[in-house]
Amino acid sequence: MKIMIKYRLLIAMLAATGAVVISMFLIMQWSIGRGFLAYVNTMEKDRLERLAQVMERAYRTNGSWDFIKGDEATLFKLVAASRETNDLDRSDRGERRMRPPPPFPNRSGHSFPARFQYRFEGRVLLLDAQKVKLVGMPSAQEAAQLHEITSSDRIVGYVGLRPRQRLTDTYQLLFVKQQKLTMGLVAVIMFLVSAAISLPLAHRLVLPIKRLAASMHRLASGEYGTRVAVGPEDELGQLARDFNTLALTLENNERARRRWVADVSHELRTPLAILRGEIEAIQDGVRQAGPESMRSLHGEVMHLSRLVDDLYQLSLYDIGALTYRKESVDLKEVLEDALTSVGQELIQKGINLSIELPRDDGCSVFADPDRLSQLFSNLLDNSLKYTDAGGKLAVRLQRGPNTAQVEFADSAPGVAPDQLQRLFDRLYRVESSRNRAKGGAGLGLAICKNIVEAHEGTIAALPSPHGGVLIRVELPLIGSRT
Repeated sequence: MKIMIKYRLLIAMLAATGAVVISMFLIMQWSIGRGFLAYVNTMEKDRLERLAQVMERAYRTNGSWDFIKGDEATLFKLVAASRETNDLDRSDRGERRMRPPPPFPNRSGHSFPARFQYRFEGRVLLLDAQKVKLVGMPSAQEAAQLHEITSSDRIVGYVGLRPRQRLTDTYQLLFVKQQKLTMGLVAVIMFLVSAAISLPLAHRLVLPIKRLAASMHRLASGEYGTRVAVGPEDELGQLARDFNTLALTLENNERARRRWVADVSHELRTPLAILRGEIEAIQDGVRQAGPESMRSLHGEVMHLSRLVDDLYQLSLYDIGALTYRKESVDLKEVLEDALTSVGQELIQKGINLSIELPRDDGCSVFADPDRLSQLFSNLLDNSLKYTDAGGKLAVRLQRGPNTAQVEFADSAPGVAPDQLQRLFDRLYRVESSRNRAKGGAGLGLAICKNIVEAHEGTIAALPSPHGGVLIRVELPLIGSRT
């Protein structure tokens, strides 16, 4: 059975409130009974003091306890004499008004009615100075409250009282019952008020979650432009902000994916269109299938092959399937080999090459030598393509405390500062005309970034002091990795 979160929250709130209300009700029920019993015993203790004064006067009048020894009737008369008009023992007064008191027992030893033992008279006893019982229903051991009776500054006896263990009088029981009923009514009202408050409160708490769930459903169906209103600075507000961030990220990724598909389609369509045009020209007899046509077709095929290889490498990097065989590599040696491979092309274009390398061989890194060679070849090829003839390319390798830094700084043309960091985006090229003859596919620097990040390094594009672009690569040295 599916229970909505609103009702589960409501049930939890009502259960907690009910537990608190029931606990309070039970505690108050117990407290009222025990508290009122303690109050009655306190009042009877005061009455016991007045009874002691009456007993003292009777002793002084008679000179001894012989007049009362074993005589419960005399004891009860003295108890009646000690009662004041403001006595709070309402049950005794009520019983006297409603019916005459029971006859006092005589000395024959006949017992009192069972109910009589709960009244004040039935719980009083008199002891002599040696605490020997003279008269009264309770035993000396049952009298928890004893009050001294003094005459001529000496103790002549004790009057004792057995405390009430429970309430038995009509008015007292009625009072406690009324208090318990009132507390029960208050508990029911508290629970109903709590329920009346909990229902709209649960609805209000769940409403943002329902809105967020609906927005999440739309987001899952592909509506990446979905946003939710950000509420107060609490957990739900933070969840709403995180949802909006997720939606924005998915929207940007979807936009990038579409742009990526469009750019890849454009890059593939261009060489394929050239190949198709030249092949159709040969088929139609417009061009002869000579060496020149074969070289043109071969060039387009090689360009298409490089583009497909680059796309394949990027896809392998995205899925984490691009393998790296890392070992201890001398960075200076790999860089020198890459410079040697492009030296002739730089000379042909008239680019002045400046090299600054450390004298020692202390630039060892933990890397894949083939990937490092690909990294440096791509960066040199990028400078070779974009540097004007007769320009300059400065390559510098220097060793820092924890990293080795390689810089490729070429001369004009330069790149606007706001476009420098976008050079590492896939299929991004500065020239808006997308001149394939000069710019290639725009994947070289993206591959370079992937290679550097796979080696836990950093790569950045900065303005070159020679007027072009400076590419700076930093790789961790062996011994600095944690």
